[in-house]
Amino acid sequence: MIQNEAGRAFEIAVPDGTAYESLISRVRDSPLYNDDLRPIRASERDWRGRNILFLWISMSIVLTTYTLASGLIEAGMTWQEAIFTIGLGNVIVLIPMVLNAYAGVKYGIPFPVFVRSSFGTTGAKVAAMARGLVACGWFGIQTWLGALALSGIVGRLWPAWPQIPGHAFIAFAVFWVFEMAIMAQGMEAIRSLQRWAAPLLMLVLAALFGWAVAAGGGLEAPLAVSANMIGAKHSFAQLFWPSLAANIGYWATLSLNIPDFTRYATSQKAQLIGQAIGLPIGMMATSFVGIFVTATAFMVFHQVIWNPIDLIPYLTHNALILVVALVAVMVAQLSINMAANVVSPANDISNLAPHLISFRTGVFITGVIGILMQPWYLMGNAAAYVFTWLSGYGSLLGAVGAVMIVDYWLIRRKTLDLESLYLEGRRYPKWNGPAMIAVLVSILPMLPGFIAASTTPGGIPAHPTLLTNIYSFGWIWSFPVAGILYYLLAAARPRPLAATS
Repeated sequence: MIQNEAGRAFEIAVPDGTAYESLISRVRDSPLYNDDLRPIRASERDWRGRNILFLWISMSIVLTTYTLASGLIEAGMTWQEAIFTIGLGNVIVLIPMVLNAYAGVKYGIPFPVFVRSSFGTTGAKVAAMARGLVACGWFGIQTWLGALALSGIVGRLWPAWPQIPGHAFIAFAVFWVFEMAIMAQGMEAIRSLQRWAAPLLMLVLAALFGWAVAAGGGLEAPLAVSANMIGAKHSFAQLFWPSLAANIGYWATLSLNIPDFTRYATSQKAQLIGQAIGLPIGMMATSFVGIFVTATAFMVFHQVIWNPIDLIPYLTHNALILVVALVAVMVAQLSINMAANVVSPANDISNLAPHLISFRTGVFITGVIGILMQPWYLMGNAAAYVFTWLSGYGSLLGAVGAVMIVDYWLIRRKTLDLESLYLEGRRYPKWNGPAMIAVLVSILPMLPGFIAASTTPGGIPAHPTLLTNIYSFGWIWSFPVAGILYYLLAAARPRPLAATS
């Protein structure tokens, strides 16, 4: 027991007792501080490996993951190629995920505070909002999908519902208000949801898979039939790099703000094991079930039905079972929205003016921005979703993540001045020029390719140029370019950026 406590003390660099109270008293009046952004002490933490594992399972078993392979297969991949690409992308993004999570465990700080060390106390607001706006878009997408499930429930119980003009948008508004009410309760509400949401979602996924195995007569026939669902005839070589970049981009958001969660972790071992198991396995398993169930449905119903909300009414005419299944879909969307798409932007928005904007106010602002980003358009177009939305923001966040990792691990050697992160004019400048330069230089060559992908049906230009090829690499380009450039610029500074506690 003594050894365990000593190990935790070594891993966690947040003072406790009177030393902690003294630290908070020195930074409490700073414009960079509020209680939602404070460092979390070891004595306040109770997120163990299983909690982080359940977090990732509940965030993986959602509609966007279930349908993730659809964009790849519609573009021309086989099911094997799609699963390989999804798996590889998630193994790659796991690396920055674990590296950035380390600082959250050690210093108990959320992403907007951590990023001050690499981008500066003012520059961090730009970097944090770049990530926060993406999360607002994701919040809108997941809310729209949850609203479709709610609309399906109402339609089943009230047959006149589908004839009401704008019924889907009415369901969207109701589900949005419901989410806002729950999410304003904070992190403990999120952890409570994960405890029971993860087992429920695993049960639903297993039930869908069981139906597909029984209806398809095993695994072999449905997977063979999946070849008939392939859409455009692009080669795997054409699709691989932009698809890999899109799948890395899927969790590029969380790879930045993962300290928002690991600040509550009891140890580095907890975050490492929980993430290493939950992320890649959860994503690959859910995507495979999505492919397999859709292929079986194609055999049985002679239609390609990727969205389980549309599929469930084909599987049962029992109103109770249908309602329970659609409620599970709503729980899935609520679970991922609470964990992945509200915590970060609420903290990021609060970081703009900590004394004026609380976490709860940030939650409401997140919800409003999510509406303005028109999620119904993104989810209505597979190419817009995979090759524009995922690849585009993944490129930007890859550059930001590279700067954070290089700064913390190579320049500062895993050592931060905790007090200075909450005070202006101390160890960290307002703006870190090398960080901004590295991000801009890595992103600018990708803009022509982003524009081309946005304006091309299917998202893949027929006659790619050098710049469109650069964009197709997405995160795979921006991460190493920004990281290497930042290291060279930071290392060349007359006064080193490295800090000591």
